[in-house]
Amino acid sequence: MNHEIPTDGITLILGGARSGKSSFAEKIARESGKTVLFIATATAGDDEMSKRIRNHQASRPVEWQTLELPRGFGGNFTAPLADVTIVDCISLLVNNVLMSLPENSSLEVVMHDVREEIDGLIATNARCGGQWLIISNEVGMGLVPPYPLGRIYRDALGWANQTLVGAAQRVILMVAGIPMVIK
Repeated sequence: MNHEIPTDGITLILGGARSGKSSFAEKIARESGKTVLFIATATAGDDEMSKRIRNHQASRPVEWQTLELPRGFGGNFTAPLADVTIVDCISLLVNNVLMSLPENSSLEVVMHDVREEIDGLIATNARCGGQWLIISNEVGMGLVPPYPLGRIYRDALGWANQTLVGAAQRVILMVAGIPMVIK
């Protein structure tokens, strides 16, 4: 199977939790020998997540730039940020949008804000260029959540993933650490 990744444009890396998505993206970036920007969307809501974030930060090469960006992909990025940009991950970006809204927000309200973020991300890639490795969880193969907030999250992330697939030059599905090219 050809795992060659385009050196320009978006490669979307999908998979379940702990499927090897981040490790795969980081391996591609390391092996490129190019400048790397790691955009992290995670926020530390508790001690366990803080520890995860610290461990993740410590595992990255020191020469990589890191930008903590829980939201705001529609910002004014106008120049190339790096040769390779990793966005880890869309799943947490959608979560951050959802958690920033009032508790009983409708799907329409959530989708408006998610659309702004994803459209902003795609526009930033178009303005800045370079190779973008975008990571997201595939939630479409799981159970239907038994509560409204879970269903809204699943629907919003599913829409985000489908939109990114449309903008991507390559899509990789990770299963148990094995990359499978699906586009």
